[in-house]
Amino acid sequence: MPKSLTDARMIRLLPFFFLSVIAFIDGSAAQRPNILIIMADDMGYSDLGCYGGEIRTPRLDSLAKGGIRFTNFYSENMCWVSRASMLTGVYHRTSIKNNALHPRCLTLPEALRSNGYQTGMMGKWHLAGKYTKDGGAHAVFPDQRGFDHFYGILGGASSFFAPFGLKRNRSSIDHEFINDREYYFTHAIGREAVSFLKKIPKDEPFFLYLPFTAAHWPLHAPDEAIEAYKGKFSAGWDVLRKKRLERMKELQVIDPEVVLSPRHPNVPAWQDVTNKAWQERRMEVYAAQVTLMDKVIGEVIDHLRKSDQLENTLTFFTIDNGGCHVEYGANRKGDYLPEKTRDGRTMRPGNLTDLMPGPEITYQSYGYGWANLSNTPFRLFKQYDHEGGIHTPMIAHWPKGIRNSGSVCGTLSHLVDLMPTILEASKVKPTEQSGGAQRIAWDGRSILPSLLGKEQSDPKMLFFHHARGKAIRMGSWKLVFNKDGKKQAEWELYDLSKDPNETNDLAKREPERVRRMAFLWEKRESSQSDRAK
Repeated sequence: MPKSLTDARMIRLLPFFFLSVIAFIDGSAAQRPNILIIMADDMGYSDLGCYGGEIRTPRLDSLAKGGIRFTNFYSENMCWVSRASMLTGVYHRTSIKNNALHPRCLTLPEALRSNGYQTGMMGKWHLAGKYTKDGGAHAVFPDQRGFDHFYGILGGASSFFAPFGLKRNRSSIDHEFINDREYYFTHAIGREAVSFLKKIPKDEPFFLYLPFTAAHWPLHAPDEAIEAYKGKFSAGWDVLRKKRLERMKELQVIDPEVVLSPRHPNVPAWQDVTNKAWQERRMEVYAAQVTLMDKVIGEVIDHLRKSDQLENTLTFFTIDNGGCHVEYGANRKGDYLPEKTRDGRTMRPGNLTDLMPGPEITYQSYGYGWANLSNTPFRLFKQYDHEGGIHTPMIAHWPKGIRNSGSVCGTLSHLVDLMPTILEASKVKPTEQSGGAQRIAWDGRSILPSLLGKEQSDPKMLFFHHARGKAIRMGSWKLVFNKDGKKQAEWELYDLSKDPNETNDLAKREPERVRRMAFLWEKRESSQSDRAK
């Protein structure tokens, strides 16, 4: 065939070729899931209705019914370290540098944005570096780590009625809550999220990250939301812990053989509590915060459903750590505590038993007793690496991808697994560079097989070290250290398959196992520190 005829035919076919390529690319983009990560703050394993709690969470319960509840999922033991692990896939001992994300750790929004995703975050950042120094000159904003749009606070806590330091991108917008007497931070997060979603063309995928401040202190909620829980907790924490455990067994989120861990020594028997009305009110406000958050989550989900986007949206809900036992002191100060209310009254912070929590003028926490309930059936709290501080619920929902809807999954997993999972699901290959150098490799692994109903082996180990705890988990064995004991503290050893509440310390019976696991913990701790240099 003459060359000129071949060339002519090729020229005629070129438009069809390019159209086919474009169609293929568009089709591939359309198949990529949207990503929604929702993170609650300072809640226990048993608080949600679908995990056994009496708190009303119908929208999260609905996500669980249409998705998967993970029963062997772990966070870190405090707020910002959990966020660092989740957003990088790297344990926080490596991924945090100068109170911000390590520049050599590629972040989830960076990876997704570079592959065509619109990225937005509304809520609590808490990875802003030294954001209060020199008038904020050193603050690290979310847009510096991959987010196109940000609404929220840079720090770790705030008033729900007056979150001073409120930002939209890098602009200060305190006037929005000052001028709005009905302002409530949780509601505002939801409104901003829906507004962000409405601006995204339907043919472009999105990553939306919603780190709520609920139910972190302070105990703030509108009166009508609190009133809805009046009397709900009058039975007290002892009775309610037992009832929660029964429901947890019915819901299959805990082994049927599990018994309650002992009441924490700082928690009196409910029958001995003298200020019951105040104690009940604390839990009523806490529950109201959670239910209001659930309602806002439902509004975001409703928008996705009405816009035909929910089917291919991969959603994760989890919590940054266990329930927080901290009794908020009257003299505690911080950038999160305003001096006055919006109408000029002097704030009255602290767990003052003569002042009912809930209104803007108060700044209280729910304390040891109710945190012990939240963390049913486990021991200890936020700040610790015992199960009460790090064993958290996780719900995965993806109608297009998940087939075993309504199921529970016991795969051993951690926040560091979410980034590898999401990038595999979205077919995004991470770059090898971050911050102008070789990126730090993940500590996590993809749990996509578990989402798709496939058998998946457990990781070789999970590693923990922060605040009052350090731990390593290998299979069902867990070695954990409580720093409260100071010089007298020793490693504790538990077989979680038989003792998930960590009540039977086997360290003295298994000294060789303790020695081996402690050696591996030390080796991993050294490795995590070296990688951060």
